[in-house]
Order: sequence, then structure tokens, then C-alpha cells
Amino acid sequence: MVIVRFKIRCTDEKAEAVASAMAAVAAAARGLDGVIHFDIARDLTDASALIATEVFEDRAAMEREEQLPEVAEVVTLMQSGALAGPPEWTIYEVASSESPQM
Repeated sequence: MVIVRFKIRCTDEKAEAVASAMAAVAAAARGLDGVIHFDIARDLTDASALIATEVFEDRAAMEREEQLPEVAEVVTLMQSGALAGPPEWTIYEVASSESPQM
């Protein structure tokens, strides 16, 4: 299993455009084979910061997601000056997981 945490801080004037583009990525990615979870959220303390949490069965599923045209749109926005700083990106390789019952 592969888990990706991706966080960006947008310029105030581009935050909504990037959020909309990232929402399109989430919608498209959720339908891909091997995508377990794909969520986008705003940082509760910084409305211009967006955090993606992505869970894939394997790296092949992650690579399929990266090939989506919606991902290319987000990359284009990021490269066109929409970011207020460098992105944070961490990839975790997970050997096992469990869903505790409450």
C-alpha cells in the first residue's frame, strides 16, 4: 500500500482555482483501479493551503493517477505562479494497516 500526503499553499488570488482543479483530480482518481482513498481538504488554520491524502494499492495505481489530465491541469496551475511556497510531498510505503472498530 502507498500513502501520499501532498500539501500546497496557494496565493490568495489563485486558491479557489487550484481547489477546483484539485477537486477534479479527486473525482477522477476515485474511479481508478487501485485507488483506495483520495481526499482533498483545506488546512483549518490557513484557507489558502490544500492537503491531498491519497491511498493506493501499489505504485502502479499511483502512476495511473499521475497520468490523469486533471493532474496535468493542477501542475500547470502550480507552475504558473499559483503557489506561495514549495509543495510538501511525502510518500509512505505501508506494509499493513487495520481499521479499528468503534
